[in-house]
Amino acid sequence: MSPPALRLRVLRSIADVDPAQWDACANPQNPGGELRRDPTPTKAVPDSSSQIERFNPFLCHRFLLALETSKSAVARQGWGPSHLLVEDEAGTLLAAAPAYLKSHSMGEYVFDHAWADAFERAGGDYYPKLQVAVPFTPATGRRLLVAQGERHDEAHRTLIAGLMALREGAKCSSTHVTFPTREEWDALGDAGWLKRTGRQFHFFNRGYADFDGFLAALASRKRKNIRKEREQALAPGIEVFSLTGEAIERQHWDAFFDFYIDTGSRKWGTPYLTRAFFTQVGQTMADRILLVMARRAGRWIAGAINFIGDDALYGRNWGAIEEHPCLHFELCYYRAIDYALAHGLSRVEAGAQGEHKLARGYEPVETYSAHEFADPRLARAVEGFLERERDHVEAEIEIYGEHVPFKKGG
Repeated sequence: MSPPALRLRVLRSIADVDPAQWDACANPQNPGGELRRDPTPTKAVPDSSSQIERFNPFLCHRFLLALETSKSAVARQGWGPSHLLVEDEAGTLLAAAPAYLKSHSMGEYVFDHAWADAFERAGGDYYPKLQVAVPFTPATGRRLLVAQGERHDEAHRTLIAGLMALREGAKCSSTHVTFPTREEWDALGDAGWLKRTGRQFHFFNRGYADFDGFLAALASRKRKNIRKEREQALAPGIEVFSLTGEAIERQHWDAFFDFYIDTGSRKWGTPYLTRAFFTQVGQTMADRILLVMARRAGRWIAGAINFIGDDALYGRNWGAIEEHPCLHFELCYYRAIDYALAHGLSRVEAGAQGEHKLARGYEPVETYSAHEFADPRLARAVEGFLERERDHVEAEIEIYGEHVPFKKGG
């Protein structure tokens, strides 16, 4: 006799699900989030398909809860929580997807503004759309959060079907799963979704003992340039502090938020994250945060926030109230490499965009997204675009790969 069919449920707040059950789906290998690292990582290979984090800090309940309770990712900001759950007859959570009803396309880092414009010029309503993602976080990770167990495959299929049903019920134009793993991307493609690729730059720890070991693998000119940049960054009497856990105090959060607001407002308008968000993650997951802060003449002047996984360090936000040559490179890229090597992490993901990362030891990798549309006309138009775009991304990554700063044959 077959077990009863699995049930779908939609939550308007992540607070309405048991944190332990969510985390068992989100990070099944390490649901409690205890720090687990290999002291000597194996040689990492720049292939996004292998980048499945044993613990991904952005998927844990307390991170997503902070986004909502801080009013950073809520309906008023265009991110209406609509998290999809798959449960068995006893109410046990077997699978979940962090999902949001979107009234705009900001804060996603996979750009579909042209699709929205074309559809609306043709008389359609592109918004609301359904977004399966971690808000404001262009980091690869699982999006179809399925717990381990004998009904894993059934729950996985039910979750994908449920996303399509949720889109229909909410009268959305489309569903977008952004920055999933390669395996999820392929599974969604098999289910008929359209597949898109993108590109980022990641640093890979190839068993370097320390930063000098990394530099030794570079071509001489590139090695000298990085050393010069690190010297220039500290030349004006700047001190840099790498803080985590209890070492991060309120004064650091206050200063960092000032940097974040100042730099964010000048570069891309209103920043997404509120001050309350940083307070909350500082209280609930400080051991998973690396805050790199720069001080000059007794005054905090710049900072960068990173989140710590079991395998990776994720660079997220940066800001500064003083401009100094190479300080951005030092805080965001070189200090991240220092930390990853010292703690046995296999890679550093430094966020979206940034060809300038290439000269600093970061390598091009593919990222993924999957898309499903209610209107078959829009689907056909997007499908043709994505075929051409995938070819372009593949060629671009190949070209960038020819210009990595490492010694030839190294």
